[in-house]
Amino acid sequence: MALKKYKPVTPGQRFKMISAYDDITTNKPEKSLLAKNHSTGGRNNSGKMTVRYRGGGHKQMYRIIDFKRNKDGVPATVKTIEYDPNRSARIALLFYADGEKRYIVAPHGIKVGQQIVSGTGVAPDLGNCLPIGEIPLGSIIHNIEMRPGQGGKIARSAGSYAQLMSRDGRYAIIKLPSGETRMILCACKATVGIVSNGDHSLEVSGKAGRSRWLGRRPRNRGVVMNPVDHPMGGGEGRASGGNPRSRKGMPAKGYKTRHPKKNSSQYIVERRKK
Repeated sequence: MALKKYKPVTPGQRFKMISAYDDITTNKPEKSLLAKNHSTGGRNNSGKMTVRYRGGGHKQMYRIIDFKRNKDGVPATVKTIEYDPNRSARIALLFYADGEKRYIVAPHGIKVGQQIVSGTGVAPDLGNCLPIGEIPLGSIIHNIEMRPGQGGKIARSAGSYAQLMSRDGRYAIIKLPSGETRMILCACKATVGIVSNGDHSLEVSGKAGRSRWLGRRPRNRGVVMNPVDHPMGGGEGRASGGNPRSRKGMPAKGYKTRHPKKNSSQYIVERRKK
């Protein structure tokens, strides 16, 4: 895939740089794998705004993605590579040998017509999903489970991946995209390869309206608010708000918010770099 740069014929196109979408093979999603995607506008079930700066946006249908890859031993053929408005990565439509269709997060380099399979005893080839205990050390993986059978949770966004470093008994040691090194059970599944659409982080919208299409409203800083609205608000003129903190008073920019006795801390070998 590549990025497309526009000629500055309008102010909104002067810095606009978005995906060329040359890796997408169809613009019609599989109807049987679509679901309603209700837009909340940042409101909870009682109508109260719980997340600020959300609202509007283009209407979208949700694509049902198979993160579990639990159809073991049944080969599948990649039918299409598609755009998904709900995630930064591309998705691939699989036609299984028994007639079932499923969407997966598409790995980088996967092609239409390619055969992939999941389960134990599978070759660690691009797009195949198998237990971490059977993947060769040093391999690049994504869509990693945190508990067996739970479905992939780690490294699912565009261009992300983790590396299998070593194995120690029942656990494998994996270096995550954040730089954190963590132990994960060897029975957990992972998919071989890097997530597609790696240039997503280089995209430039070019205008505010493109953020509005995505459902993002203008965001203003706490420093420019009044004291009633934010702990950092108030003051005469351009007085800055002292110690950086959130709207509810939680310190930010360096303050550790993770609970010191969190149960999963025992599985972290090395914390991510600051």
